[in-house]
Amino acid sequence: MQTALSIGIVGGGIAGVALALDLARHQHLRVQLFEAAAAFGEVGAGVSFGANAVRAIEGLGLGGPYRQIADATPAPWQDVWFEWRRSADAGYLGASVAPGVGQSSVHRADFLDALARQLPPGVACFGKRAVAVQQAAGQATVAFADGSEHRCDLLIAADGIKSSLRQHVLEGLGQPPVAPCFSGTRAYRGLIDSAHLRAAYAEQGIDTHLIDVPQMYLGADAHILTFPVKQGRLINVVAFVTDATPWPAEQPWVRAASHAELLQAFAGWCPAVQVLLGCMPPPSLWALHDIEPLAGYAHGRVALIGDAAHAMLPHQGAGAGQGLEDAWLLARLLGDRRALGTAPDTLLQAYDALRRPRASRVQQTSREAGDLYEGRALSFAREEPALSATLASRFDWLWRHDLEANLAAAQRILDWR
Repeated sequence: MQTALSIGIVGGGIAGVALALDLARHQHLRVQLFEAAAAFGEVGAGVSFGANAVRAIEGLGLGGPYRQIADATPAPWQDVWFEWRRSADAGYLGASVAPGVGQSSVHRADFLDALARQLPPGVACFGKRAVAVQQAAGQATVAFADGSEHRCDLLIAADGIKSSLRQHVLEGLGQPPVAPCFSGTRAYRGLIDSAHLRAAYAEQGIDTHLIDVPQMYLGADAHILTFPVKQGRLINVVAFVTDATPWPAEQPWVRAASHAELLQAFAGWCPAVQVLLGCMPPPSLWALHDIEPLAGYAHGRVALIGDAAHAMLPHQGAGAGQGLEDAWLLARLLGDRRALGTAPDTLLQAYDALRRPRASRVQQTSREAGDLYEGRALSFAREEPALSATLASRFDWLWRHDLEANLAAAQRILDWR
């Protein structure tokens, strides 16, 4: 039996760093994390975590740092995930409630920074862009763009939606390549100073409750969400528009947009939205991509986690949380000393068997959520009661996921007694 396992992790986003942090605590594991950039960094602003993701954060030993920077909805609305409102008049449609958690959110860069500060010295290597991987002689060897290589017992690809290592896994499974595809939805993103927005709402006689509690405004082929970040100092705003216009292949997925373009996209929406967008600085415009569910997340000694495995649309606030669930299960399996006597491919197949069905379902339902919000699944005018009832309950299965039951099932697959 081996006395130690060497684990390589490619990708320094939230899922990759969270996994590295947990694995680095174990004496029988040797962990190396490779990040393509010169330093850790996250794109985007606010990220929301459901109850399932918060449990994974706690289980990874990251609850303390997370609670120090996370935002939560104030009492008496602390259990509200989002309130749902009509775009025409901000009329209340209902709320989705997550008892004990509500809307738990944080600025992406703040969270990654809090995680990265805890990494032991020497674990992270920067300027390492993975370009290929090979498996031979009982090891995985990852090659980097700078000409260097790293050999390890197991390699975890956490290198995002544009993963350079995904194809290795799919080829090993005899599957065709899977590339990101444009969803047809664009998202205007920005942050608003909450004090500025509060003053503007008060001046126009708009209830500032719409600032304090996370909101989702639903319209035809468009919707807008808001929630606080940075301890309530800023309001994260994402305004989605869906149409049939293709995204030019040569254009970056993120570009600057004008304030006039944003306002034109939501002309005719209610005064609360007009004031909200009027207070928003010129936003960035994002082309939302996802990938089709994969036929497998593991081949031999290489496994995919996070967006490399299941990049999804943001309509359930579930993408980062699924990456954290991946990290939690792998950390529990690899952190168990019985992993030393288990064939790496067998261990990774247990991970795949438990994680892939759930994450694939979250991918699919994230697409369906966008259709629901934007009137393509239910008509706002004719089926408002059905819409309200659906929004009140459709996330329960996602948030109530039993991580410990997944671990027990994986241990049974591995015959760990």
